[in-house]
Amino acid sequence: MGNEPRLGSKVFYKIGEVSQVTRLPAYVLRFWESQFPFLKPKKSRGNQRLYVRRDIEIVLEVKRMLYEEGHTLEGVKRYWARRGRVSAQRLRPKELAQKLRGNLQAILKMLESHST
Repeated sequence: MGNEPRLGSKVFYKIGEVSQVTRLPAYVLRFWESQFPFLKPKKSRGNQRLYVRRDIEIVLEVKRMLYEEGHTLEGVKRYWARRGRVSAQRLRPKELAQKLRGNLQAILKMLESHST
């Protein structure tokens, strides 16, 4: 465990914190921002990247797709483009809750595997 930052009650996370949580170098995070239009953290007045929890969840999902499932950058782009179109369709509250629960459980497993 050590002194790794944990996703807690903070609203914004700087790139160094996201790098530690996701175990990805900051240059990889910056590169992914240039490649994936769906990954755009806010910028502070000082032009520092400010990630929110959803941004970190996306980074972890992209990491899983690329490193564990073996997708290419183009494959991830296509997946997220299709996902964006599907997400635009209305989901019933129960379906949305089930989908979110599954996503959160997957994220928790990833975070737990990184904390050992």
